[in-house]
Amino acid sequence: MNEIKIRRASPADAEAYVEIFSSPRVIWGTLQVLYPSVEAWRKKLEPQDDLYSLVACVSDAAGQKVVGCLSLHLNPNRPRRKHAAGLGMAVHEDWQGQGVGTALMQAALEFADKWLNLTRLELEVYTDNEPALRLYKKFGFEIEGTLKQDSFRDGEFADVYTMARLRPAACSRQ
Repeated sequence: MNEIKIRRASPADAEAYVEIFSSPRVIWGTLQVLYPSVEAWRKKLEPQDDLYSLVACVSDAAGQKVVGCLSLHLNPNRPRRKHAAGLGMAVHEDWQGQGVGTALMQAALEFADKWLNLTRLELEVYTDNEPALRLYKKFGFEIEGTLKQDSFRDGEFADVYTMARLRPAACSRQ
């Protein structure tokens, strides 16, 4: 098993994002659209005050390869929502089920809890994405609601769960 290293994403990772989001299983399991462009990802990965993007890397013959990504979308301009952030993630289909998602979640939750003082993390996930649901529940996310026919995927409407994780009381600095 390769060691998984987590680091901050940069615009130079745009091609890796395109590769991740070009695989059918990733598109099926995320709310992204087909045919992402390198330039669009490069722009999204520019440093922003309201976005922290992390990547999971493994070593291969060419050096470090990005095999997964996770973003925390903050609310710096919404005073009553500064404690909350949205979370989105994807793992390259060749690396799913190999600990990449777990490594990304561990890093993101430590960052959110201990460095950003976030007490609420939110996400949306397709109701039939069982691997993602297992991962999120393992890290304390709970289903808060169902959005019926929320997204159009592969020719039909799909339902989405809204999930959230509240920071455990042991981490709170109240």
